[in-house]
Amino acid sequence: MPRLTATQRHSVRFRLNGHPVEGSAEPRMQLADFLRHELGATGTHVGCEHGVCGACTVLVDGMLTRSCLTLAVQVDGCDVRTVEGLAPERGRLSVLQAAFRRHHGLQCGFCTPGVLMSLDRYLSTNPNPTEDQLRELLSGHLCRCTGYTPIIRAAMEAAATLASSTRQEDSTHV
Repeated sequence: MPRLTATQRHSVRFRLNGHPVEGSAEPRMQLADFLRHELGATGTHVGCEHGVCGACTVLVDGMLTRSCLTLAVQVDGCDVRTVEGLAPERGRLSVLQAAFRRHHGLQCGFCTPGVLMSLDRYLSTNPNPTEDQLRELLSGHLCRCTGYTPIIRAAMEAAATLASSTRQEDSTHV
């Protein structure tokens, strides 16, 4: 990474939810602030600004990342995915988002984007999670409204739906 001058804004280019984006940021600007204020991607929320609450969780090159602890200049050239990128197409919810809706997995909605990002990533690599595994994953997120029970129900339903659709796809390719 080149040496950056603290008093200047620097160009930042990366892919956001599959689309190339560009903006400028001071070296100390958090990724969460860059997403929200420079790019208008307001789905990522900032809660604690210490990486504890999980509300700002995004994917950077496939890795779960707290965007309040990541500088915008650090993602130059990376692939960033936010909650806005979960829906398969405009006006249609992902399997996980639809399950959240059915099970009332959100109330105030503040923690929801980070929770969805973590669960989406986890379910993509662990298609048959146990309730205990999901609770362990969610221990990195603070939710004061739901008591986590509807979130767990929604995640279990989404996992079952995704696993079922994967089995159906596998049987049609035989």
